[in-house]
Amino acid sequence: MHPTSHAHVRSGSRRSLSLALGATAAWFVVELAAGFYTNSLALIADAAHMLTDVAALSLSMFALRIASRPATHRKTYGYLRAEILASLANGVLLVILALSVLYEAYHRLFQPPAVRGGIMLIVAALGLVVNLVTLSLLYRSQHECLNVRGAFLHVLGDALGSIGAIVAGTAMVLWQWYLADPLVSALVSMLIMYSSWELLRESVDVLLEGTPRHLDVASILSDLGSTEGVLSVHDLHVWSITSGMPAMSCHVVLRSDADPAVVLSDLSRVLREKHDIDHTTIQIEKEGWLVRPTRIQ
Repeated sequence: MHPTSHAHVRSGSRRSLSLALGATAAWFVVELAAGFYTNSLALIADAAHMLTDVAALSLSMFALRIASRPATHRKTYGYLRAEILASLANGVLLVILALSVLYEAYHRLFQPPAVRGGIMLIVAALGLVVNLVTLSLLYRSQHECLNVRGAFLHVLGDALGSIGAIVAGTAMVLWQWYLADPLVSALVSMLIMYSSWELLRESVDVLLEGTPRHLDVASILSDLGSTEGVLSVHDLHVWSITSGMPAMSCHVVLRSDADPAVVLSDLSRVLREKHDIDHTTIQIEKEGWLVRPTRIQ
């Protein structure tokens, strides 16, 4: 992704996050009060998750603002990885929240308390509407930015919690089956943990400079090696500076009669057009060159 387009993505993400943050913060207050009034763990768990959404959305906005700061001599890539640190923090927060709700649900399985199912059902239904609106605001940006994807997964977990609360509320209103409250809470918690795993894995991959999932190193090697004038390619590395911004470096050995400037232009074009990699560092080596390691005295 070109730096200008990446900046455009961050600008759109900030607008989406601002709107989502306002809606989420307002509904958190309503749902928390309703959860305590109805004595519903499902609603309290959903409100607690919504509080982490407020924190996650705030963290994501802060990270986007930090990431927009220009590069310096001390930070030559700028602060783009602030977005990845935020997504990692959001993933960890999701797991902690899910485990805490599971713990409370376990204790309620043995003595499920009475819950005001009717009010719980109404609040959960309204909460689902708020979550769906928020998800629609973040949907496009979450495909382009891992940081926003973390916030999106938080809100998605909220939507699942609202659906679970609706199911539990229906069961309690119709059949007075109060065991539905902790059971649904436990199920939603496990779904949240499952969805957060992918976020954690991708965040760690970027921080460990792993190859982006959508790129095939074997294919890149083949395309570079088949470029006119290239004899071989070695020391190839592919990583992500931040989500949606892959980078690559390699050494390329050329035939003695090849024009380095022409070959370098061809290689850059192949990487840009076939693999969508703009950030490239290519070390040109001529056939017959002997590269000796530098001795450190």
